[in-house]
Amino acid sequence: MIKIKLTKSLITQSPVQKRTVKALGFTKLNQVRTLPDNDCVRGMINKVKHLVEVIQ
Repeated sequence: MIKIKLTKSLITQSPVQKRTVKALGFTKLNQVRTLPDNDCVRGMINKVKHLVEVIQ
């Protein structure tokens, strides 16, 4: 399992990045989600790495 925190706002981001953050399950700023550590989730994190923080 991997913990991810949404640290930046989505206001000025592209629609693709907004959909990726939504697919990760985020709805609010500073929200923390625990997701399975697999290739699909890692790819989504890599796509929005400037918006999220990985907490170990």
